[in-house]
Amino acid sequence: MQLKISNLRYSNNFGITLIIALNIFCFNFLSSQEIIEDEKVAVKDAVKAVDTTKAIKVDGVAAVVGDYIILDSDIPKNRLQLEAGGYNTKDITNCELMGKLLEDKLYAHHAIQDSIAVSDAEIRRNVDYQLEQFLQQVNGSMERILEFYNKEDEKSLRDEMFEINKANQLAARMQAKVVEDVEITPEEVRTYFNNIPEEERPIFGTTLKVARIVAKPKVSEEEKQKVIDKLKEFKADIEENGASFRSKVILYGEDPGLKQAGYKYTLHRKQPRMVKEFRQVAFSLQEGEISEPFETDFGFHIIHLQKIRGQEYDVSHILLRPKVSDEAIREAKARLEKIRERIVNGDISFADAAREASDEEETRAEGGQLINPTTQDYNFELTKMDTELYVQIQNLEDGEVSLVLNDQDRTGDIKFVILTVTDRVDEHKADYAQDFLKIKDLALQEKRIRAVEKWQAEKIMDTYIKIGGEYRECDFSSNWLKK
Repeated sequence: MQLKISNLRYSNNFGITLIIALNIFCFNFLSSQEIIEDEKVAVKDAVKAVDTTKAIKVDGVAAVVGDYIILDSDIPKNRLQLEAGGYNTKDITNCELMGKLLEDKLYAHHAIQDSIAVSDAEIRRNVDYQLEQFLQQVNGSMERILEFYNKEDEKSLRDEMFEINKANQLAARMQAKVVEDVEITPEEVRTYFNNIPEEERPIFGTTLKVARIVAKPKVSEEEKQKVIDKLKEFKADIEENGASFRSKVILYGEDPGLKQAGYKYTLHRKQPRMVKEFRQVAFSLQEGEISEPFETDFGFHIIHLQKIRGQEYDVSHILLRPKVSDEAIREAKARLEKIRERIVNGDISFADAAREASDEEETRAEGGQLINPTTQDYNFELTKMDTELYVQIQNLEDGEVSLVLNDQDRTGDIKFVILTVTDRVDEHKADYAQDFLKIKDLALQEKRIRAVEKWQAEKIMDTYIKIGGEYRECDFSSNWLKK
């Protein structure tokens, strides 16, 4: 496949593929992220095993962009990362992979030149989070991660992750800076739309607006008190008898993510991570202190504050979730059945019933209307809808109310829902009046791409770039070879 493709296609397809893969893997261990002091770089020949069946020869510098280098080994390593993430790289050429790396280095280099700052503390938090994600994938085995990435110890792994994250953040902020002042007028949107030939105008898929009413089984006060008393016993045993907090977590804790994170979460005052109630209690503790039991949507907790490092707090916690009785489950379902009957009989509207009786705080005030987490509006594109939601509403006509369905909330507890489709717009060719906001987004995206192209063309000419070996034969879409 020829590399010579439009920037729009390159950015929207290949770039997105790489971003998704990087989000899955959280980072690419590419030594090309290292900053060099001058143009003379010596790289010793070495063989680094990436897995038990493949090896990569580190045989020199493939390219230099400003203060950054790209090694010959970075291309196959990048390809392996994509393949390990489940992506078919058969149609992605080495030249395309090189082109993406060149772009990343150009952005990072000029971010430094423009004095764009990134927070070391924020980068360390990202590294902590990424390691937690990796540990979850390998059942908490740091040894397996070190073996896979050929690192001797956790410190060397964290150090390399830090440099990679820093370069990636610099690149991202430079990209954002390039397009931050790009705006578009209604007249430009109209011109953009009118310039699209009729037969080439985009097709917008079917969109729906969906509302739901939720009934959650009630936990008895007796069951809540039983859990609170148990947590108080744990706290007293630790403080008065010297029992191990970690042992209590291992034996009784019900947070599955804590084990995978090494029985420790790192919170930061300026970067919300856990629910509000959890953060408030954690940040009120002194080092070594154990909190009183408190409640969140996930259950009841006690927190042990292990260490304070400036704005960072290392915490562990014991989570216990009150048990819901079979009677409470039956009551919740029966309650929702009665609500559905009132709606179907015309005694009350779906929206009013949601405001009156739904147990879902996020949607109750909006008459049960669901918000699309991607677009932050009420519209769901049918082909991009969450699979679980699609299954629940696929056979509903507009205004029809579903049967009472079993569901689970974010804590894994059972709940019951009824849903309705409040509005439907079928698949259609783009219409300027009806689809103005979508067309505006497309027009703005194109204008931003042109701004990036212009910036990139100028900076390529102003930046020291050297590409060697087989990559000098690539037909890059950007003028990396300065021909």
